[in-house]
Formats: sequence, structure tokens, C-alpha cells
Amino acid sequence: MKMEERKQQILQALILDYIATGDPVGSRTIARKYKLGVSSATIRNEMADLEELGLIEQPYTSAGRIPSQLGYRYYVDCLMERKPLADSVKKYIQDTLLDKIKETESLIQLASKLLSQLTNYTAIVMAPTYGKNVLRHVQLLPLENNKVVLVIVLDNGHVEHRTLDFSLSLRGEDFERLSAILNAHLRGLSLEQWKSGVFQAIYHELDYQKRLLNQVMELVENVLSVEYESKVYLGGALNILNQPEFKDVEKVKVILELLEEERALKEVLGMGQELGISVKIGTENPHEGMKDCSLITATYELNGKVIGTLGVLGPTRMEYSKAVSVVDFLTSALAEGLRKL
Repeated sequence: MKMEERKQQILQALILDYIATGDPVGSRTIARKYKLGVSSATIRNEMADLEELGLIEQPYTSAGRIPSQLGYRYYVDCLMERKPLADSVKKYIQDTLLDKIKETESLIQLASKLLSQLTNYTAIVMAPTYGKNVLRHVQLLPLENNKVVLVIVLDNGHVEHRTLDFSLSLRGEDFERLSAILNAHLRGLSLEQWKSGVFQAIYHELDYQKRLLNQVMELVENVLSVEYESKVYLGGALNILNQPEFKDVEKVKVILELLEEERALKEVLGMGQELGISVKIGTENPHEGMKDCSLITATYELNGKVIGTLGVLGPTRMEYSKAVSVVDFLTSALAEGLRKL
């Protein structure tokens, strides 16, 4: 839709004011606050045209105007300037996500908490998911009393560890060599890719440690064969109650019921599998209960593969610019955290 610059300026001013205040916006308010260099009468005429175009609407007689769903769509696609995050906020995200996190689940939970905290909306994060588990790393670490810890890392970030009993007297460098040989032969393979030739090569190099090797190989096989179903984590689920649009009990009930349905949330997040930021406004969302909501999502990657989605759910009167910036940066930080894990 092509639009004159003045209409664009008035639409942008109206949307920004409505997002900030939640009150219908009149021509006098725009003239007084936004210094567009035209009279309130001119603004009123332009607003009438914007209403005819379906970009703004009048909620009730004698009120100012509010953005329509189409108006929000035009704003996000054509007018929105992304609000840059302060360096202090970026540092806070990085320090929180990347410091002392030892497992994928904790990282995802923390990401959802951060996302809701920084936007004041409800955060939804889908944990990593893969069709097939692929081995990324194995490590054997000696403990006291003839015990060994086997650490198994999959390329979706999932970590398993098992304790084994072992009677042979081995030094630290023996365990390092054993781990290195296992990784050299097995890294990057799914269970279906394990060939008998791989086993034979490993046994040939480690024939004096067959008992331990049999235990290790059995455990690695078990971990690779498990189907790890992706989980959905929520942050700030009750933030929706703070929005004036959801003072209506029935509206809130529908949203809260949606947030309790993990399958529905996966469907909602799964629709945004396109790369980059996705903004779905009102009825663009597939779930009936989201017709008064907007959802901003982004996918995150590991090893060049899309493995999950995170997003924020709020009212259509959402601070899109800030929310998009937070989602974008947090997505990058989450991917970095998974790579480090």
C-alpha cells in the first residue's frame, strides 16, 4: 500500500501514542505532542482518510482513533524503527545467559525468564528438537574408588552423564586417549550411521580395555536411541494480566488455557519456522484465543540447523520496536550459549 509521507507520519504518531498510553488518540493530541508542522484540522482530515483505508478505527462515538490490525501491520512492515538495546542491557543478557550455565534445560529456562523480564510480556521458548540424535562428544573422567564418569553430549546440546565401575588401574592420560579415540570414530554419527566397521576399528585400537569399552558403547547407544521430545518453557505467564486489554475475565481465561496447552503452544511457535524475526498480529495467529494478541518469534540455530523457537506474546498494543530488538538479541545470545555448552 502506497501512502503519502504526511499520512505515514500521522499514522506512526497515532500508533506510538496509543502504545504508550492505551487511550484513543485525537488530532489535537498529535498536533500538540508530535510537532508535524500542520494544524489539528489537517491532521483530522488525514485521519479520516486513514480510517477509510482501514488503518485506524474509532472504538466508540466521540472518541479518538486507535490502530486497526491492518494499521499495526503497516506500521511493523513499513514504519517501525527498531529500538536499539542499551549496551548495559546487552551485557546483562550475555552475562546472565553465558555465565555458569552447565546444561541446556537451565539455559532455556533462563532465556524465557529474561525475555519476559525485559519485555513485560509472556515469553514462550521451545527447547531444542531434532529428528535424530547425533553424537557430538564423549568424555571419560576418572573418579575415586575405581569409578569413571562418562559424559555424552548430543549436537542439540543435550547432556547425559553416567557413572561406571572399573577395576583396571588407568592413569588420567589413558582416559584422555580413550576419549580421543572414541570421538575420532563416533563424533557426528547418528545411531543409524554406526557401522560394524566403526566398532571393529575402535576395538582394534583399544583391545586391552574391552570390558570398559563395551559398557561405554552400550550407554552411548542407549542415549542416542532415546527420542527427546522438545519442551516448551514459559516466562511471565501472568504478565498478560497487567495489560488493560485483558481485564475481561473471559479474554484472560482463553489466553491462560492456551498457555496451559503445550501442544497448542508448539503449534503456535512452529508456524514461525521462517528464518529471522516473525511478527503475527491478531487474527494472523492460528489460535482463536489469540485474536487480540500479537506474537513475535525468532528461530535459533546450532551447527547451522534450526533447532528451536522463542517468542513473546502480548496485546496487539505491543511495544513492537523494543520487543523485536530484545527477541533478536536474546536469540543470538541463546544460540551462543548452546554452542558453548
